[in-house]
Amino acid sequence: MEFPAEPFRVKVVEPVRRTTREERDRLIREAGYNVFALPAASVYVDLLTDSGTSAMSDYQWAGMMMGDESYAGSKNYYHFEETIRSIFGFRYIIPTHQGRAAENLLFSVALREGDLVPNNIHFDTTRANVLHKRGVPLDLVIDEAMFPEKEHPFKGNMDPAKLEKAFQVHGPGKIPLVMLTVTNNSAGGQPVSMENVRQVSAIAKKYHTPFIIDACRYAENCYFIKEREPGYGGRSLTEIARELFSYADGCTMSAKKDALVNIGGFLALNDEGWMDKAKNLLILLEGYPTYGGLAGRDLEAVARGLEEGLDEDYLAYRVGQVRALGERLDRAGVPFVKPTGGHALFLNAGAILPQIPRENFPAQALVVALYREAGIRAVEIGGLMFGEKEADGSEKYPALELVRLAIPRRVYTSLHLTYVADAVIEIFRNREKIKGLRLVHEAALLRHFTAQLEEVG
Repeated sequence: MEFPAEPFRVKVVEPVRRTTREERDRLIREAGYNVFALPAASVYVDLLTDSGTSAMSDYQWAGMMMGDESYAGSKNYYHFEETIRSIFGFRYIIPTHQGRAAENLLFSVALREGDLVPNNIHFDTTRANVLHKRGVPLDLVIDEAMFPEKEHPFKGNMDPAKLEKAFQVHGPGKIPLVMLTVTNNSAGGQPVSMENVRQVSAIAKKYHTPFIIDACRYAENCYFIKEREPGYGGRSLTEIARELFSYADGCTMSAKKDALVNIGGFLALNDEGWMDKAKNLLILLEGYPTYGGLAGRDLEAVARGLEEGLDEDYLAYRVGQVRALGERLDRAGVPFVKPTGGHALFLNAGAILPQIPRENFPAQALVVALYREAGIRAVEIGGLMFGEKEADGSEKYPALELVRLAIPRRVYTSLHLTYVADAVIEIFRNREKIKGLRLVHEAALLRHFTAQLEEVG
């Protein structure tokens, strides 16, 4: 067997319709060559994101029928709080409607203009929230992460020497917090080792600086620690998670990932002052602190999903499904980030389309080809998402041009992913036909969500 069989049975199915290439060609042109603007009904296999796209279990759906929709003090909130505290261990917990709301609250209370926020690599909303508060995001990932073909068991690690240097150069007064994203999404869904968490924590403590974890894929990260890091093979994933968070002072989480729900998140902290300020903002922007923009039924689904997300059989299947996709592509010579990550496979678009210059967005061009040729929706992790304007108006590009194939949890079968592999291989064999793109319209922040483009030539 290439990976463990699904540790669940299917109870409900959702029909999907196959479109023709002609339909998809028209739709992608009308969408300005931006797959975010496509109607979901026109997508056959949707790998745009693993965020909020999970299939919930019968246990979660049963919990939703027990939703207590009291405005304050809902019984579901107390189950939500109890479950989070039992896994993460932090003192103060407030719900939010998703992860970016937790980030907004955190940076609103912690950042001043000009402050720096070190991270292994900020993902798009984290980076945008730092920039929105006029802060400076610092990406301090280990050098190995910049070499897609290089094998490394914990390629998501932050470089402790780079973090130490940041404190020495800028001073702790300019660094109000240190963040660490687990798993490291922008580096290819790569895990962070427990040893690296300890190292980062020790440096933050040395400079009396709070250490915050972006925890949205923490369960997958814990699975990789159990699988790859000496000394953890005999420990439960819950035990590993508790140790991981014991080194931190708080976390943000989009529950739409490893809590297996379609909406929800939270901010958890040990600092009472920060939490008091965050609660006041929450009331203004999201809702009362015991619901935070969520219905009681959603709080219950998160609590139950957090329990299920640490199930080892499920995670073995989850990680194995992504790994099997990588093995198929590797046999065909398709370049991608190695090793495969927990939630996604990242195609190395820069290596696949070297003929397309950076200013013509090779990764976005590959995203367009995947949809046009096969009805597969993926997302660009490259110059369109992470490009930055220099003071002279020129474009500064990130180190890598990647395309993320994010696998929704408990949604697609092995045959769906075989179809994806076959489509990617066919496009790779005909890659010289793919055209570059140029920007027609862009927003100041998070431009990849609404950008409009046109084909070159």
